[in-house]
Amino acid sequence: MMETLTDVLLVTANVGSLFDKLGEIQDNWLREFFTTVGTHKPRFVALHFQEVGGKDYKANMGNAEQFFRIIESSSEMSEFDRACVYVDSDFKTEDNFTALGSMYFMHKSLVNIQQYDFSAKEFKSVSGRNKYAGSLYGVTTVEKEKFQRNFWPDRKWSRKGYMRTRWMIHNQGLDLVNVHLFHDASNLVACDSSPSVYSTYRQVALRYVISRISNDFVPLPFFLFGDFNFRLDTRSLVQDLSTSAEVQMVMKDSTNEVEKIIYEDKGNDHKVLFQIETKRFLYLHHKLFREDTGRELLEYDRETAAFQDIVTEEEILFPPSYPYSEDYTKPTQYMNTRCPSWCDRILMSHNAQDVIYRVSTTRNEGDCNILYNILGPKVCMGDHKPVFLFFALKSNV
Repeated sequence: MMETLTDVLLVTANVGSLFDKLGEIQDNWLREFFTTVGTHKPRFVALHFQEVGGKDYKANMGNAEQFFRIIESSSEMSEFDRACVYVDSDFKTEDNFTALGSMYFMHKSLVNIQQYDFSAKEFKSVSGRNKYAGSLYGVTTVEKEKFQRNFWPDRKWSRKGYMRTRWMIHNQGLDLVNVHLFHDASNLVACDSSPSVYSTYRQVALRYVISRISNDFVPLPFFLFGDFNFRLDTRSLVQDLSTSAEVQMVMKDSTNEVEKIIYEDKGNDHKVLFQIETKRFLYLHHKLFREDTGRELLEYDRETAAFQDIVTEEEILFPPSYPYSEDYTKPTQYMNTRCPSWCDRILMSHNAQDVIYRVSTTRNEGDCNILYNILGPKVCMGDHKPVFLFFALKSNV
């Protein structure tokens, strides 16, 4: 058999704030995506979206579907003669609604590609442009599931879940899974323990997803890309950065509940190092999270460690992907709402690494042909910067 290489572009994007501020953000978002496609010239493109429609999805779902149409019908994607689009847009079916959307594009030069039919249990050739929206019930080329209520105890049941498609590219099978895990509802609760209770919720949900896709009769290499909502170990981070600080607990009036925690630097005119509230995270040295130094905080990025026997990831060389300012004049600033974190990720099974072509067998010398980065570092893309992985897929013809 002869080995062939297919250039692949995977992109994950939480687009919730895009639809809340459509006019200000959409043009930037599309330009950055189309530029990336034009620069790298992939033959297969997979886009995974979370929070389609935004927070006010009932009002914005029409805008979301229009956004998908713009991408699909754009001149920049005209060389891709086949597409499969899935939009979970039926918010009236609350028990099943995930607000996930997935788009897949195949270049006209990509001849040998098939998609799996989960009902017929066989791969079938792909032709034309196939668009599915609504609940996706009865669509046999996609699996979609909302997480069960007991995965997220004592909290409002949110639109979180996963969506899977399966592909065969030049005789190499792949599972591509769109994932949206639970967020940190309160910074105060996140600081209570290490790891946080939210990290535990996410771990349960992710193990469930991995078990579902791994229990097939013939499990395939898989890529999980989405908004994992992975957060830094906030308790450890705050403790390490405030070793000489005085801690002040501010209580709510007439209750025993903590309203805010303030860490004051005793040796620096009692400047506030941290001020942590339910939805507020102020830090005096916020530049620590910026592009040049943000990677120093990777030691507190610990949530993937529980899965290192199952999944891996390319080296992270970019700043935290969330929460960026939604003000289009401040595209590189973080909001003071959460501790900046690498929420948006592209993970892969260990055997998926085997089908990625690498220039060198040593990590330090090679991998220059593999790009793992954020989209739009210098422009406003919403509160999440999309994350992409570009690589050459090895397969046999």
